[in-house]
Amino acid sequence: MPQKQNECRLLSVSSILGYGFPEASLKTGLDRAPHYIGVDGGSTDPGAYYLGSGECLNSRKAMKRDLRLMLLGGVPRKIPIVIGTCGGAGSEPHLQEVAQIAREVAREDGLKFRMALIHADQDRTAVKGWLKDGRISALRNVPELTEAIVERSTKIVGMMGAEPFMRALDGGAQVVLAARASDAASWAACAMRQGMPPAPSWYAGKMLECGTATATPKGHDCLMGTVREGHVEVEPMNPARRCTPLSVATHGLHENASPTLHEEPGGLLDATDCEFNAVSDRAVQVSGMRWKTRPYDVKLEGAELIGYRAITICGTRDPVLISQIDSYLQSVRDDVAMRASNFGVSPEKYHLVFHVYGKDGVMGAAEPIKQFTSHELGIVVEVISPSEEDAKAVLAIARVVVPKVDFPGRLCKSGNMAFPFSPSDISVGPTYKFSVFHVVKTEDPYAMFPTEYEEVH
Repeated sequence: MPQKQNECRLLSVSSILGYGFPEASLKTGLDRAPHYIGVDGGSTDPGAYYLGSGECLNSRKAMKRDLRLMLLGGVPRKIPIVIGTCGGAGSEPHLQEVAQIAREVAREDGLKFRMALIHADQDRTAVKGWLKDGRISALRNVPELTEAIVERSTKIVGMMGAEPFMRALDGGAQVVLAARASDAASWAACAMRQGMPPAPSWYAGKMLECGTATATPKGHDCLMGTVREGHVEVEPMNPARRCTPLSVATHGLHENASPTLHEEPGGLLDATDCEFNAVSDRAVQVSGMRWKTRPYDVKLEGAELIGYRAITICGTRDPVLISQIDSYLQSVRDDVAMRASNFGVSPEKYHLVFHVYGKDGVMGAAEPIKQFTSHELGIVVEVISPSEEDAKAVLAIARVVVPKVDFPGRLCKSGNMAFPFSPSDISVGPTYKFSVFHVVKTEDPYAMFPTEYEEVH
């Protein structure tokens, strides 16, 4: 455990490992002698596929490029490197992939370091035990968890707080790779380990987890956060960007049900009375945050395989068709159902969706603007079925039917949809949904997150 200091300097290289950052920004940050270098590794934003499949969100090449620069910058300077939610979703395959990249970089560049791996996968039997004990509750707008849901989930991870990171660093790790973690936890851990109070430490994590999303112009770039007793200062390392009170304050609204209350493992970060003041033309100081300790709980995330997806993309600029697009697509749906039943696939065996861009493709039924004036519409035709063969078969029928169905006033005697790709049918593969979005009460912040160490060279 390091001695308490007057401040803790934290260098965030980007929003997510593999998103990239300018080397010059990293160099500028290193010249400021940070106490820690880090990056958040993932998010639930890209959906359940990455957790369910174990596939990494970003390419291996991109992750290796970013991690190599971090290791070359930090290891020789003895600056600890901390990464949370490795690989995008933070399950065991993601953690192991990033760990293997770290080992490769060490061999190729002659680096030696002690590395900690913090695991987050949760055993189904243990989860069902917590469920029986009444320790699991649902988050907002989420059904109650059942044993059947637990059993169907391909992966279940816990979202760790700050404590496992601090333990790994106290264990002598120079590089900490963690599976699923709260986005702010790794940063909060580093600052609190340097003796900073929880409130500014967690607030710094909130700022640093998205890199220069706090700055203007936004981008994937390096941000320095300096944590002191009663405040946090943030400054982008790229001279082309600047933090302003407005840009920092608005980022505080990011990904929260409340604009001021941020729930974290073991506590609540209260930003109700925060003040934002420019300390230069590029840096902002934030003060007034409070931390309220509360009973410890850990978020659980799980993914369930729901079938296989196939899609095709097409577009039309037929004004007569566009004027009656809803009834037209219903006719397509009815025709597809009839044709699919001819080869034994009833409507109960598939889910057919039309995403109509130029009308309500982004928000669907929630789109408040009902009148549209688009001269062309883009349509993504999606089929999901428990059977991959059925998904492909129904999609192929839909692709034939979409340009051909008749409608009142039709002038075109052939197909009236443009398909940009050949082959037009795209098999997306396995499709997952989030099956577990719950919290479990625990008195031990470490028990769900075992840590192992290795000497890498």
